[in-house]
Amino acid sequence: MAKIMRILAITNQKGGVGKTTTCVNLAASLAAAGSQVLLIDLDPQGNATTGSGIDKASLKYTVYHVLIGEKTIRDVIQTSEKSMFDIVPANRDLAGAEVELVNEIGRETRLKYAISALKNTYDYVLLDCPPALNLVTVNALTAANAVMIPMQCEYYALEGLTDLVNTIKKVRTHLNSNLEIEGLLRTMFDNRNMLAQQVSAQLESHFGDKVYRTVIPRNIRLAEAPSYGLPVLEYDRASKGAQAYVELANEIISKSKKRR
Repeated sequence: MAKIMRILAITNQKGGVGKTTTCVNLAASLAAAGSQVLLIDLDPQGNATTGSGIDKASLKYTVYHVLIGEKTIRDVIQTSEKSMFDIVPANRDLAGAEVELVNEIGRETRLKYAISALKNTYDYVLLDCPPALNLVTVNALTAANAVMIPMQCEYYALEGLTDLVNTIKKVRTHLNSNLEIEGLLRTMFDNRNMLAQQVSAQLESHFGDKVYRTVIPRNIRLAEAPSYGLPVLEYDRASKGAQAYVELANEIISKSKKRR
């Protein structure tokens, strides 16, 4: 049976909310559940690349070469061998794509057409977006079926969320009419924090079932794992962080089955 590829842009223009942590650990957890997964690193910092065990300094070709049309996406795919998901890596070269593409025709759809060559190859494609609403992020939103928004439950998070939702509406109007919000993911959650509980309740009240049931806790193992080039599932499978991402993967797989 042909695979129905689900493309998720994992984005929030606010930095430090757990986007890359979510991309790497969700990719590993979906792969562990038997799904075929591709993670595309779209951040010039390349943290998803190193967190997946790939040496970004030694890369000859990256997602940058795909976006500027020098390579096909299949040319640059690598495998995170310990976690059994594939990755299109990134490094600081990607910072130049914004300038090089600005006058190109179809600049917003470069990633969409690159991914279209992967039909029937993957169950999930996860797009790790940079912490900015720039041309690379617009490429991700144009290519995606849906958006996952990781966010901390703090006051300023709600303000940033309004901006992101407005951007999603603009992309839906002009570039990708099928784009939807897959869900809001509460990350780095400390249940002892009263403000976090209040913001969490506001999110549930306003967005309803768009808020994932799974909550990612603040967890030291999640913070340590990237320095070893490993998803937390491989670093400490028994940790609360690892178990939360396994739970999130199961929730996403369940949603996908209902959708079909």
